[in-house]
Amino acid sequence: MAFPHANDANEDGIVAWGGDLSPSRLIRAYQNGIFPWYAKGDPIIWWSPNPRLIMELDDFKLSKSLKKSMKKFEYKFDTNFKKVMQKCATTPRENQNGTWIQEEIVEAYEVLHSLGVAHSIESYLDGKLVGGLYGVVVGGVFCGESMFSHVNDASKSAYAILIKHLKLWGYDFIDCQVPTNHLKSLGAKEVTRDYFLNRLSKVNMQKIENGWVINKLLLY
Repeated sequence: MAFPHANDANEDGIVAWGGDLSPSRLIRAYQNGIFPWYAKGDPIIWWSPNPRLIMELDDFKLSKSLKKSMKKFEYKFDTNFKKVMQKCATTPRENQNGTWIQEEIVEAYEVLHSLGVAHSIESYLDGKLVGGLYGVVVGGVFCGESMFSHVNDASKSAYAILIKHLKLWGYDFIDCQVPTNHLKSLGAKEVTRDYFLNRLSKVNMQKIENGWVINKLLLY
């Protein structure tokens, strides 16, 4: 079944509820600027918020302190996708009780990962996974889902590595979904839903051939 248009969302940003987390439904949602976000025990709720947060790849703020901090980590793509999701779910967050990343979410995005649609970017320190993030690729857009950090700058460093490679591979921008002060401090900006959807409509939705299979990456 097709989704309602994202512009038909209510004032809270809810487009629809119900359905399932099948790969085809998830991919269709992201292609139309919609994503799932719901609490345990609730029906699946599909969102397209207004305003929306995006990161223009050239707007990322790489501070001198972060650039220095990045040198202590090793970075990999897609080596521990499930573990990244689990750590995003279990890492305590300020003003947040529980997590929306339930087991059924992990299972659904693992399928997307097996299809080459969902990816993780990971930071390691002394061989231990200490930070990272994951998201979904639709054409030339990376849709960021969640990140975690157990060591200072571990997730921000992974984010910087992601942006470096998205630029090399010809991606357009990152969909950060819901505005947060943390991502704004890194250069992300709020845009209207109309602007976001118009921008998304101009992105080539064909899969970009890139180097996601590369595990060990170069530093800045």
